[in-house]
Amino acid sequence: MSRKTKNRNQGKNGRFAASKNNSKRLKGVEYEGVGQMARDGSLFVKVDGQEEDIYIRPGKTRGALTGDLVRIMAKAGKPRAGQKTEGEVLEILERSKKPFVGVLHRMGAKAWVLMQSKTMPYDIELDTGELASEAQSGYKVAAVVDDWPRGSEYPRGHVVDILGEMGKNDTEMHAILAEYGLPYKFEKAVADAADSIPDSIGPEEMKGRKDYRKTLTFTIDPADAKDFDDALSFVRLGNGNYEVGVHIADVSYYVKPGDLVDKEAQERGTSVYLVDRTVPMLPEKLSNKLCSLRPGEDKLTFSAVFEITPRGKVESCWLGRTAINSDYRFDYETAQKIIEEGKGKRDIDDAILTLWGLAKTFRDKRFKAGAISFERPEMKVQCDADGRPIAVSQHISKEANWLIEEFMLLANRSVAEWVATAGKMDGRERKDAKTFVYRVHDTPNLDKLGALGKFAGHFGYKTKFDDADGRKIAHKLNNLLEEAKDKPEFYPMEMIALRSMAKASYSTDNIGHYGLAFNFYTHFTSPIRRYPDLMVHRLLARYLGGGTSADKNYYEGQCTHASEREVIAANAERDSIKYKLVEFMQDKVDQEFDGRISGLTEWGMYVEIEPTKIEGMVSLRSIRSDFFDFDEPRYLIRGKRTRKIYRLGDVVRVRVKSTNLEQRLLDYELVENTR
Repeated sequence: MSRKTKNRNQGKNGRFAASKNNSKRLKGVEYEGVGQMARDGSLFVKVDGQEEDIYIRPGKTRGALTGDLVRIMAKAGKPRAGQKTEGEVLEILERSKKPFVGVLHRMGAKAWVLMQSKTMPYDIELDTGELASEAQSGYKVAAVVDDWPRGSEYPRGHVVDILGEMGKNDTEMHAILAEYGLPYKFEKAVADAADSIPDSIGPEEMKGRKDYRKTLTFTIDPADAKDFDDALSFVRLGNGNYEVGVHIADVSYYVKPGDLVDKEAQERGTSVYLVDRTVPMLPEKLSNKLCSLRPGEDKLTFSAVFEITPRGKVESCWLGRTAINSDYRFDYETAQKIIEEGKGKRDIDDAILTLWGLAKTFRDKRFKAGAISFERPEMKVQCDADGRPIAVSQHISKEANWLIEEFMLLANRSVAEWVATAGKMDGRERKDAKTFVYRVHDTPNLDKLGALGKFAGHFGYKTKFDDADGRKIAHKLNNLLEEAKDKPEFYPMEMIALRSMAKASYSTDNIGHYGLAFNFYTHFTSPIRRYPDLMVHRLLARYLGGGTSADKNYYEGQCTHASEREVIAANAERDSIKYKLVEFMQDKVDQEFDGRISGLTEWGMYVEIEPTKIEGMVSLRSIRSDFFDFDEPRYLIRGKRTRKIYRLGDVVRVRVKSTNLEQRLLDYELVENTR
């Protein structure tokens, strides 16, 4: 069991406050924020509106833990270059309800949850009287901290979930979900409510819908997909143009605001995609059956139907409720084969080839307008039936993917434009536009782009990011990356550019989508797996029916919640990938690989090895040839004695030193050329 230093200034019920003497001598600015601990017991406090976290030394945290809401005093004035603003915790305002995951350890009448977490350096003491009999020593559990009484060496808490035996795949995946407060099953009442929804489609369900059930329609999805929430229809018109329908599962017809299924979906916000499983937003009756646009079945849909010329000009757009019956279910590989062969006698072959031609036109136009193009490879972990990782391969996006992507983008953009322009579709946002849920993406951080310009300058590039115009920035960025393509400096330049990008989010305030170069954008096309899309369907139906503007404050709150849930889901997905990658590397300790430096800090270099792109860290202290200093503005480290330089993007050779599954960490060591 780990032994940790006792914290001072502990009050009743785990509430901490600075002593009067301390509070008198503190000088600075007070803030409230949420803390995240490091392994050394220090705390980094995130304050709304502040870009940088505030650093709290281990001796000044006053018992605050990861996820706690705290009141802090931050030192006044700007910190020195390369350092963070420091402060200290004055008071814990609210303990986090988010569980910590660890290993249960019983010893006589006492029990603890032993932590091996990067963000929780203290073990948790338990009340054994509240422990279930099936909670055995060595099992992984999720526990919530309740308090940290005065004089106690450990925080105290209670177990909220018994996850199972350590090392078992289900246990470890459930542990990741528990860490983020994500459910891995539906409560029986929610599942029963979904199962009770009628699945018949008769005359009543068809009222007010356009019938596309006899129109050529198909889906293209990953080979292992079960929820098909979008389909395309295709018709050649007599005037030489094409009618293209983007048909989306009409989840809003089945899931009503405020019902049990809706409340659960709203709380979840999104489906979560771990390496070996999907944790759906909606119960299986809806996600995989009732709303899934499976071939040969009548389905209710919400659609955007376009008339498009052979040159890719959109002549008109109709929005409304429909019904379809999909003729074909393609996976991306099969559709790609049709595109690559470029011929086919069937009507469906003609449809796919024609739609790909239109999609290519849309794609080219989008990038000319300033859309940002990054080409970072996406790696996929393949697991066997028991969840063990057996291969790591690069997922390559091809024309079939782009075909679907471009028509989904067209539908999302058109729905947002229809609402923002009050149905005029003339590209001009109306001041009296009704409340709506937009998917927004702000312009990049100019300071970070300035750093990219300086970095590129070391290689002879003359680009300066000194213009606030988003489109001009995009053109400069795309031109710079295109000029550097296939050169050694391209990789680090792309990495720096990626880190300068803002995060996309949901908002009722439309600022456009910078990365896509769209003035109007929303999420309309995936209501099975994203709650914002379900909100968009409801709002669109309301406004198509002549309804008044919805409550902006309510929807802004929902946008904030959905954005937060999206981040949580992404972090859980990323942690599941990290776990499987570390597991994959366990039998490769002492093996050597070529790699590329993907990140640099004052304590180490991060290296992605080839060909799997699995990232690990080389501690600077472990490099035997010299002591290295980090030069942050130039993205390099330099040896004090040898003056040897390693830059972001440099090719190096590393040896796998160790793996840590519990903390999902990989340690590499540099293989230095001693000749």
